[in-house]
Amino acid sequence: MKTRIFGRTGRTVGEVGLGTWQLGANWGNVTDDVALATLRAAYEAGTTLFDTADVYGMGRSETLIGKFLKETRAPVYVATKFGRFSPPGWPENFTRAGVRQHTEASLKRLGVDALDLTQLHCLPPDVMARGEIFEHLRELKRDGKIRDFGASVESMDEALLCLQQEGLVSLQIIFNIFRQKPIATLFAEAKRKNVALLIRLPLASGLLGGKMTKATTFPADDHRNFNRDGQQFNVGETFAGLPFAKGVELADALKPLVPAGLTLPDMALRWCLDFETVSVLIPGAKNPDQARSNARASALAPLGAALHTKLADFYAREVAAHIRGRY
Repeated sequence: MKTRIFGRTGRTVGEVGLGTWQLGANWGNVTDDVALATLRAAYEAGTTLFDTADVYGMGRSETLIGKFLKETRAPVYVATKFGRFSPPGWPENFTRAGVRQHTEASLKRLGVDALDLTQLHCLPPDVMARGEIFEHLRELKRDGKIRDFGASVESMDEALLCLQQEGLVSLQIIFNIFRQKPIATLFAEAKRKNVALLIRLPLASGLLGGKMTKATTFPADDHRNFNRDGQQFNVGETFAGLPFAKGVELADALKPLVPAGLTLPDMALRWCLDFETVSVLIPGAKNPDQARSNARASALAPLGAALHTKLADFYAREVAAHIRGRY
């Protein structure tokens, strides 16, 4: 797998990482054995960054990664997140005591002395704007509890706000063929400040996998069932904010544009990687085959200017007006 430098950390990581929300909860059942096999397959394919969060399965995802690290001693860069776990919950999670409580819990579950990267987990914009939470993170870094900190955000306004904070090394954003706004609003400033960009939902919750139909159903505990219209959290986290039926139509409309020899997910992942400002993609996987398939994008040739122009036009003409949620 090709590698990229993770912003100002100077660390080299495989450009296709692994998002582990699927291994914790809210994507249907994944057994511990399958989860661990998925982590191994991703690492063997060249993935060296795992993204997780304390709230994924209420600690389950971090615990599984901790078990993987203990068994393999693999030099994986682990990016975790905090802010949505309960107890204590909001607003106590944003206090100095709450931040330290969740950090200590993540350290224990992962079995490490210091977190490689901890990220604010889509916190309320007003909490980030006040700024105290970033000082709590700076203190944790001075204390050696974390090596670096970043923020996972919902909107470009939130991303630009976080870029003003001293010491921020990364931003995690939604970016895919259906969510192209960051190109014009964020990329230049992130590059200027040498802040790493982690790309979540590069396959739009599976829409860009190309296999869904309007009749596709999901398990009761899958967020694509219970949050498709934002009933539980930001609607943008599910199908990139698109109404499901419209998203299926749009994915089908993209299929004639897929180059020979590629699949729709190949094209979708390669499209993200074609932007040099992107540091690492973090597509999820529920089994080893999906992890290996995602990693394959690194070996593909760039899509070329003509196809990029077509995909930009498609987004502006067919997609942008249908996106819901903070963006």
